[in-house]
Amino acid sequence: MNKTEWARTKYNSEVGGTMLLLFAALIWGSAFTAQSIGAGYVGTFTFMAGRCWLSFLFLLMLAAARRQGGKRRALRRFAGSAPRRDESGAGASEETLQQDAGGNRTGTEYRRLLIRAGILSGIFLFAASSAQQAGIAYTTTAKSGFITSLYVVFVPILAVFAGRRPRRKIWLCIALAVVGLWLLTMTGAASFSFGDSITLLCALLFAFQIIVLHRYAPFLNPVDLTCVEFLVSALLSTVFMFALEHPEASAVGRAMPSLLYAGILSGGIGYTLQTVGERRLDPAIASLSMCMESVFSALTGWIILHQSMTPREMAGAALMFCSIVLAQL
Repeated sequence: MNKTEWARTKYNSEVGGTMLLLFAALIWGSAFTAQSIGAGYVGTFTFMAGRCWLSFLFLLMLAAARRQGGKRRALRRFAGSAPRRDESGAGASEETLQQDAGGNRTGTEYRRLLIRAGILSGIFLFAASSAQQAGIAYTTTAKSGFITSLYVVFVPILAVFAGRRPRRKIWLCIALAVVGLWLLTMTGAASFSFGDSITLLCALLFAFQIIVLHRYAPFLNPVDLTCVEFLVSALLSTVFMFALEHPEASAVGRAMPSLLYAGILSGGIGYTLQTVGERRLDPAIASLSMCMESVFSALTGWIILHQSMTPREMAGAALMFCSIVLAQL
């Protein structure tokens, strides 16, 4: 492969990753209404526990179906071939043959890497979601959305500390995105409250989660990684639910439509798309794509709920879209 062909392949891969993350942002943006409705019936950790357990079960079934399909394809591929032998003449062990998505790791090494990555990303996902939900009780929804999306600034800063310096153009794109977010979400006075401080912590925690996924996603199957991530988040949410809240079956039943939407679509599918997309992208560009969640939230409210968008909000959405396009040029 010559240099031109390599560059074209890399570009197509990055564009594909960006499209996956934009689709994830669309799912998360449209899930905002469902989450708001569900939060009116159950507490923060009850909602998070139900959502995360549903995401985990959905991903567990998806992983099982994927493995079953892989076994059938392998049987068809090697039908009629002699069994693989090791140096002693015996059939090679399952652990020797099992490899991860990145290449040459054995099954034991793959599982260790999967557990480490899943625990780290699951802890950051739980902590960030908890901080966001706690902060929104003391601030407005618009300010919460804006401050949470500031992970678009934290991600490249953390990348610098990790020895990965983003290109100058990316900083320009980030500046455009932040201005666009301000125009889209901030309509009141520019004050900073206790709830805003907690939400700012949420943005930093989400930035760590993005960096962790960028570090491990290329070496792991995305469904496996997201499954373990949600298992860890579900276990932590359940512990805090029973420690701090008193869930009632009737309230959970009323919140079930919201839980199903947030658990299966936003959690199971959306976060799997995030993991797949981050395998192909610089983390700074990935965070730019995902902060479009605010734009899609406003657009779905405009289209489905017939909520109006002011010229200022439209200008903010346009600026954010331009930042994504500029990052890909």
